[in-house]
Amino acid sequence: MRRLSIAALLLSACAGGRPVTDFPVKIGAPYRVRGTTYVPAADPAYDMLGYASWYGSESGNRTANGEKFNPKWLTAAHPTLPLPSYVEVTALDTGQRIVVRVNDRGPFAERRRIIDLSRGAADALGLRRGGPAAVRVRVVTPAERDRARLRKGKAPRDLRPEDPRILANLRAQLAAGTR
Repeated sequence: MRRLSIAALLLSACAGGRPVTDFPVKIGAPYRVRGTTYVPAADPAYDMLGYASWYGSESGNRTANGEKFNPKWLTAAHPTLPLPSYVEVTALDTGQRIVVRVNDRGPFAERRRIIDLSRGAADALGLRRGGPAAVRVRVVTPAERDRARLRKGKAPRDLRPEDPRILANLRAQLAAGTR
């Protein structure tokens, strides 16, 4: 019994008082920010093109699902996906892909931005050098091993860059605004 108590204490210390877990999944009620209403919903087919920004100066603040924000971890903020969710983010300029854990709400700066990445996620994709970057974001269900790594702040397995033909198609769709 004592070992279990110590393990629980250590886990809670990692997340700043709350263990990082995938349960319960929170969808949440509709909410309004800067005149726009957002309606959270489960969307297993979510696959969008848009722009990503990054954030990182909020270190230590609580995310929308109550976890302590760590800018080095591969996490993200999304306005409507359940918390937590896992998404694959593809940088459309390089084809580089990563999986991140969505545990916060945002972005709210402009409609073209569909996701805010933590500093660690932006670094992993090479997106910190400029302003918003063109991305594809799609919901995925990674293996438990990868989800466990992300819950501990570690990167999951590497993904191969996107096929150049698919990348060209995605860029054309974003430019045409067809998605």
